[in-house]
Amino acid sequence: MAGTSRKYPMLRRSRAMLGSRRVWQPRLVFWAGAVGIGVISVLFAVLADKAQALFHLMTGNDSGWRFLLPLIVTPLGFVLCAWLASAFFPGSQGSGIPQAIAARHLREDEDRNHLLSLRLAAGKVALTVVGLFCGASIGREGPTVQVGASLMLQAARWGGTAQARGLILAGSAAGIAAAFNTPLAGIVFAIEEMGRTYEARTNGLVLTAVILAGLASLGLLGNYTYFGVSKETISFAAEWPLVIACGIIGGGFGALFSLLALKTTRRIRRWHTQQPLARALLVAAVCGLAVAAIGIASGGLTFGTGYAQARGAVEGTPLPWFFFAEKFVAGLLSMVSGIPGGIFAPSLAVGAGIGSSLGLLLGASTGAAALLGMAGYFAGVVQAPMTAFVIILEMTGNHDNVIALMLASMLGYGTARMISHEPLYHALSRVFIAEAIRRRRAEAAPESGHG
Repeated sequence: MAGTSRKYPMLRRSRAMLGSRRVWQPRLVFWAGAVGIGVISVLFAVLADKAQALFHLMTGNDSGWRFLLPLIVTPLGFVLCAWLASAFFPGSQGSGIPQAIAARHLREDEDRNHLLSLRLAAGKVALTVVGLFCGASIGREGPTVQVGASLMLQAARWGGTAQARGLILAGSAAGIAAAFNTPLAGIVFAIEEMGRTYEARTNGLVLTAVILAGLASLGLLGNYTYFGVSKETISFAAEWPLVIACGIIGGGFGALFSLLALKTTRRIRRWHTQQPLARALLVAAVCGLAVAAIGIASGGLTFGTGYAQARGAVEGTPLPWFFFAEKFVAGLLSMVSGIPGGIFAPSLAVGAGIGSSLGLLLGASTGAAALLGMAGYFAGVVQAPMTAFVIILEMTGNHDNVIALMLASMLGYGTARMISHEPLYHALSRVFIAEAIRRRRAEAAPESGHG
């Protein structure tokens, strides 16, 4: 046997690698992290659904006094979430995707810790669930990205690997894949939205993380499509006006959302410079009260993620004419309020509402129009057209509509680029990068003074 090892040095090296803890430890920790993302995504989804159900149970669906309860519960919930986020979980505010993007650009581990950590991940899940319990128009998908990136960054530390940037990317992709059960969309999202300067050597990390997180999710929930299987087939020859209208109008509204969100958050940030906590809580209270008023005016339709309304539209049930406008404002207010929560699911609901209204106007199928509206609006908000059409294809399980969805997404993206030149997530990520730079300068100032 010894002679065989001397004769085949490659075999000897392979045996040494198999027995080396240094080789296997990073892999095992990485695999465990990916499976953990899938498990936590499922738990997060269950908690989010329960929170929304409890809110609707508490407020009732009639016109009695309980229907007005959101006027108290929602602003108080917003204030509680904003206070907890500021006092105990700074860096958990908002979607979570800008934090993951910013962390990939930061070189120091200490700076990344302010955006991605296990403590922040736990706070993000808890506060998003509390926000949904209070009727906020937020989603859990963006937060799942921050949770996934946090888990993978911790895996990099425990496993002793230097590939922190690649693991953040892999964790983010796994988060999207597990949140929607859309593995292809997770990979496309990593390349198009998270990466921008994508590195080919991270391919294996991203694929492995998405596969393992997806398997964990499938093991717990089984195979499913987010919106069920859509039987709607878009005939481009007959419905080209609908495709073009959903793409351009959806993209225009998506760009408007992005533009308003960026301008409003910048103004609020400047206003916060004096008495930051008190003013942050005041903004949260005002936004919460406005979200409650819109929710009551809409008959409760704008509270929560908007999943039920979007799914109903995809299945052919028309939404009220102005649902999209009400959900648009509720989602915008929830985003700028400073509470943790994502915009993915509310954006899909707004897009479905735009499509539903255009379908009614043009005499087209509601289900087909909702799909096209989602593609156009979502591509306009995030300015990531490939992610938009791939995620909707996987959510509905119907690949007959690929060309129409691609066109609606590209029209939405093109329209958005003419209105808003800054992609939303990347513009917001620069805020976190700037904060890290200011923090570094503030820490360096006393040292230079002593010198």
